[in-house]
Amino acid sequence: MNFKKSLLAFALLAFVGFAANAQEKASPAKTAEGTVGDAKITINYSSPAVKGRVIWGDLVPLGEVWRAGANEATTFTTTKDIMVEGKKLPAGTYGFFIIPGETESTLIFNKVAKQWGAFDYDASQDVLRVSVPSQQTSSMEERLVYEVKPSSFEIRWEYGKASAKLGS
Repeated sequence: MNFKKSLLAFALLAFVGFAANAQEKASPAKTAEGTVGDAKITINYSSPAVKGRVIWGDLVPLGEVWRAGANEATTFTTTKDIMVEGKKLPAGTYGFFIIPGETESTLIFNKVAKQWGAFDYDASQDVLRVSVPSQQTSSMEERLVYEVKPSSFEIRWEYGKASAKLGS
């Protein structure tokens, strides 16, 4: 009887462990936060991993609108009006997209914050587009990362990086 209980307990633990591992998301939800002047900036995104793949120019095509993460489109929220690369972005929550390029990328702030990927992306809903330099880095970033700094925000993944100047 004790053997049967032990076997059942072991089977149950194995099942729970397997189920927990199976539910681990390939692209977990992440949040990057910071302040620019009096504005609170929040970037919500799903963080995919490189997993040995070539990202820029392969998984993420150059010159095409990309959802700037995985799953639902990334959102960018500012609680006050801010300047992005010297252009005004009104307070609000936006769908955030990128058109990646080898030397320059376009960052897009779109009125439609809630959308799956970029499948229904509509350029007529863009509030702001800015161009920023694209850079190669010497350090590998396995997961997509956003970082909000006092005067900029940065996107890093694989060996690619882009940064936009922010101001109040």
